[in-house]
Amino acid sequence: MDTELLTPAEAAMVASVSVRDIHRMIDERILPDRWYRSDGGRRVHVNACPFVGFYYRAAKALTAEERATLINRLSDRIDTKTFRSSRGHWRTHSRPADWTIEDGFLTVSLWEFAASADDRHSRLEEARVLVTEGPELLGGTPVIRGTRIPVHDVAASLAAGLSKERIRAAYSGLDDRMIELAAIYAEAVPPRGRPRSIAAVMPDAAIVAERKVARHPRA
Repeated sequence: MDTELLTPAEAAMVASVSVRDIHRMIDERILPDRWYRSDGGRRVHVNACPFVGFYYRAAKALTAEERATLINRLSDRIDTKTFRSSRGHWRTHSRPADWTIEDGFLTVSLWEFAASADDRHSRLEEARVLVTEGPELLGGTPVIRGTRIPVHDVAASLAAGLSKERIRAAYSGLDDRMIELAAIYAEAVPPRGRPRSIAAVMPDAAIVAERKVARHPRA
């Protein structure tokens, strides 16, 4: 299938789930085989992301068996010719009816999940354009294009609760959109090795808020 392959972290970001959730979909064979590759490291087709989002976010409304059945039936309908050029841009290349399926008296639409994944995938693509890396730039550290600002440092500052105003003051040349995209990039492409502390990133910074991320319950 000629479509974009994502790392588990990228797929998790687009589907709005955890990386662990992505691996579970593969390990438990919830996701049809054609939507992922395991040779040379796991990769997930971008077009699988709406199905992954649906599986976890619909856990309170449908049983695991019902969700898996609907995923298999609906993914069988997805025509590779229709989605080959979309690379995840579902709003452009499909319509709500394409993502709706009837199962007896039950009618289920995955359009909401396709639209959500479409938004997040578009932001990921924008974040990829924003970031560059190379051996001549801080030893290969990913940086904001046109600067020497490490993208993961910006994301760490935002995650630590620092305001965008304060981050802009610390990193001249950044705007709010760049800061948001840096956070998206860092979520999809986690830094290698141990994360740096906020004290190392911005020595004069003070944590002003704590952000707790809810863990997705097992469905």
